[in-house]
Amino acid sequence: MQNKNLIIGIAIIASPILFALIAFPDSFSLSWNQGRGGFLFALVFVVAELIGLKIIISTKKLIAVIPLAIMVIAYIIGLEYGLRDYILSSAEQYNVQLINSWTWMWDFIVLDIFVIVVLSIFFGKRWIRIAPAGPIFLGGSAIILSLDAFFPYDSLGPLQYVVPYLVQTNVWLVNAFDLGTATARDNLMFLKGDFGPMVLQVFWPSAGVHSIIIYSLVMGAFLLKMNIPRNRKAVYFGLGIAGTIGVNMIRIFSLSWYALKVTTDAKQWEEFHSVAGEIMFLPWLFVFLLIVILIETKRLKKLESEGKSIPKNS
Repeated sequence: MQNKNLIIGIAIIASPILFALIAFPDSFSLSWNQGRGGFLFALVFVVAELIGLKIIISTKKLIAVIPLAIMVIAYIIGLEYGLRDYILSSAEQYNVQLINSWTWMWDFIVLDIFVIVVLSIFFGKRWIRIAPAGPIFLGGSAIILSLDAFFPYDSLGPLQYVVPYLVQTNVWLVNAFDLGTATARDNLMFLKGDFGPMVLQVFWPSAGVHSIIIYSLVMGAFLLKMNIPRNRKAVYFGLGIAGTIGVNMIRIFSLSWYALKVTTDAKQWEEFHSVAGEIMFLPWLFVFLLIVILIETKRLKKLESEGKSIPKNS
């Protein structure tokens, strides 16, 4: 019964996401600001943290959260019957600059609230240490979408600050690999390759700054719950930041390569641009977290086999 109720609980959390995936599959774009693709990654986080738990979830609690799942599903359906139009009409009232980010933001907010409430019903305040990554990923995505909605392009100075340095580094790489000619001015890249010239203007989301913020939130949640000394947590966190920056450089480089070696057609390039970041960042995030878990699991088993005491989480 214990394991069965846990699986049912996970299924209830997953139900709005699976419903949306079945009913509106086209809305699951991998682009971070053009669809619900992030829902799937949040679900993976939730499943990874809950599966195998020994905590008992009562049938009463399972019944209590079913109406919440139905309400979220009703929200998703309502979007197709006038609710999305209402959200769109409210954008002008709040001086929203980018409509797409504004509308998808509400999807992430609604799902985040739902997951937090359900986990709170299941585990009380302990949910923060039991399964924080999914809600934090959803909340972080909502924050990034809100920033993009209200402060698009380069209007949010602090997030745009690092972009020229990334652009300069990318220009150096393009020239070093002799892929074509490349020069830079601030956040502009002037490229000339096999299909002629193309100018790329890089803003903080395209540079992957949003992925660093999301990484910091999710990794912080994982490290908070893991029984690791603080110095090891700091090392893992720093390595992850460096790796995320490296992935972002690969992202910018791949966008340049696509313009230099594949096409300068704006429509085709934009299609590649819309998915390039998440295809690289999210697998990297999962792989890095898995590596940390495997290393620390092996270390704890070694300590246990040697009869050494396991240090408490610090």
